[in-house]
Amino acid sequence: MDLHAQLASLKRGCVSLVSEAELAKKLASGRTLRVKLGVDPTSADLHLGHSVVLTRLRRFQDLGHTAVLIIGDLTARVGDPSGRDSTRPALTAADVQANAKTYQEQAFKILDPQRTELRFNSEWLEPFMRDLLLDTLKRHTVQQLLAREDFKKRIAENSPLTLLEVLYPLLQGYDSVAVKADVELGGNDQLTNLLMGRKMQVDAGQDAQVAMTEPLLVGLDGEKKMSKSYGNAISLNDAPNEMFGKVMKASDELMLSYYELLTDADLEAVKAQHPMKAKKALARTLVARFHGEPAAAEALAYFENTFSKKELPTDLRVVSVPMGSTLSEIIGRAGGAKSRGEARRLVLQGGVRIDGVKVAADGAVRSPAAFVLQMGKHQFVRIELRAP
Repeated sequence: MDLHAQLASLKRGCVSLVSEAELAKKLASGRTLRVKLGVDPTSADLHLGHSVVLTRLRRFQDLGHTAVLIIGDLTARVGDPSGRDSTRPALTAADVQANAKTYQEQAFKILDPQRTELRFNSEWLEPFMRDLLLDTLKRHTVQQLLAREDFKKRIAENSPLTLLEVLYPLLQGYDSVAVKADVELGGNDQLTNLLMGRKMQVDAGQDAQVAMTEPLLVGLDGEKKMSKSYGNAISLNDAPNEMFGKVMKASDELMLSYYELLTDADLEAVKAQHPMKAKKALARTLVARFHGEPAAAEALAYFENTFSKKELPTDLRVVSVPMGSTLSEIIGRAGGAKSRGEARRLVLQGGVRIDGVKVAADGAVRSPAAFVLQMGKHQFVRIELRAP
């Protein structure tokens, strides 16, 4: 692939590129570039939003370059403030380690393990914070760090902004110094952090990395960026039927955005299709990518039999609960809600059915001995009551 074609492939869908001339020069050098992506394991799952940038990282790999995947086991405990209107909940070291394990497994559904250098940033950030942080702080101003729009907004709204969050860009920037990155990828809300990496590399006597940012994939709520913490994400580890069903919940407008950012499909051809047909095709494509084509075909059949033809699947998950449990308790045990309060709200909103009949109120359930519980539009389980 000639240089022009390489640039066109790597730039596709890119929001910010600092700078194209520098990227062209690095590619023309013939060197194997070190292309950095950092992910903080703040939850147990990667989601489709992560897959946007992972796909670009794979494009670099396919051109012969090395992906440097940094698991932010230290920065996850700080919490990236980029684009957020509140401080992230604190994570324990045990939480981070557990999440990091699943992150690695999921990232390699997209990346080539043979061309990936996997690193954990506690390796260099712990000594950095002990030995170099004070000297680094002398070269950066409060005005520089607080110039970020997300920081200014939180200050104006009197929303808490911790000193640790203010220091976060320096920690991410030092990641680039530590791994000698040629290119760093990130979401569009990460641009300030990526540019900090460029400055810190120059301070360290290195060539500045190229900064490339991706558009932020909007979550299923149609408002905020996709995030597990916002409850609007489609996780790469979602079961095939669950992933398919979540994609089908996306609005038609959101569906087009997913086509643009997650596939190479011709958008005009997608717009010419009936929205339901296009959405099913998108759901099948994404399930096939992460679970294989047989699972995608089964998920399509499951969806059509369950929701299009109004037939229940024959392989419902079975949950055994003590007779006399309240409906909200049963919903919680079945995974339909995170709390009893949330389960009660689902009942009051008309989102719960027993054997196809809508339930109007919470209360103890003593019969029938076995029934199909529907929670929301797409969750079905078989409940079996047993003696307490």
